[in-house]
Amino acid sequence: MSRKIERLINLTIALLATPRFLTKSEIFRTVEGYEGSAETKERMFERDKDDLRSLGIVIDVGSFDPLFSDEAGYRIRSEKYVLDLGNINSTEISLLSMAAQSWQGAAFADAAQSAILKLASIGIPADSIDIPGFAPKLAHNSNHLETITDGIANSNFLEFNYVSTQLEIQQRSVIPFALSNKNGLWYFSGVDQDIQEIRTFRLDRIRGAIETKHNSEIFEYPDTFDFASPEFNGPSVFALLDVRKGKGTTLRSLAISTEDLGEWDRMRIPMFSIDSLIGQILWHGEDVFVQEPENLRLAVIQELEAVVRLHE
Repeated sequence: MSRKIERLINLTIALLATPRFLTKSEIFRTVEGYEGSAETKERMFERDKDDLRSLGIVIDVGSFDPLFSDEAGYRIRSEKYVLDLGNINSTEISLLSMAAQSWQGAAFADAAQSAILKLASIGIPADSIDIPGFAPKLAHNSNHLETITDGIANSNFLEFNYVSTQLEIQQRSVIPFALSNKNGLWYFSGVDQDIQEIRTFRLDRIRGAIETKHNSEIFEYPDTFDFASPEFNGPSVFALLDVRKGKGTTLRSLAISTEDLGEWDRMRIPMFSIDSLIGQILWHGEDVFVQEPENLRLAVIQELEAVVRLHE
């Protein structure tokens, strides 16, 4: 990864993590990669701002105290940090998947994390948990994307193990014909060969590898399928979580309903994968409490107990 790309990632993370506007002098002190004379840093920063904005990242400009003529500051609001995929082909899907993996790896790197620590050291309570998943994670498995796009292009059979709405592992055989993205999660639609009906599947519910089998017959694409709005099959199991106000950005994007409890919001979230949901809950720490189901609550407690034992 080039130094410029690494600096852009570090800058994005710092501007996402800060609860207030950062001045240029604060950015130069905390973000890894700004080196040289004052003029050199100034030119680098102006180019970096233009590059981020050209990628669709909205950078707000303001001041620490609007009542005084303070130095202008900058920040990125998490609610405006949205990835609009638009219409993309299979090659672009593969490139985006690799880029997302690189971005996520860089986000957890020492240089990026040091920016958050430096912000705290100068009195700015930066919170890395507020960064939306740290990255626009595009795929659970890039190999799955490649296999599915190839299956769509050739109308082949795809056979795989899938977590059902009852959280049971079932074997599926599908001819895929559409790929879509919703809230950063990948789905594909196809004709389920066991029931000869159209079904939509979520990639991160696939267990193990996808096997491809050649289809020698001509496949007719469904005339009534809406490629712009595929029907997503929801689970029959839901989690009820209490999430602190202003926290849990990723969990909020998954919620199908939210109840205002004052300091907390009670959210109803589909449970496609208990392991994935446990990871999200643990990441947000004391800002999330599990109300139900009981097996999810006990699983989170067991994971927390295991962490405590490791640090005894």
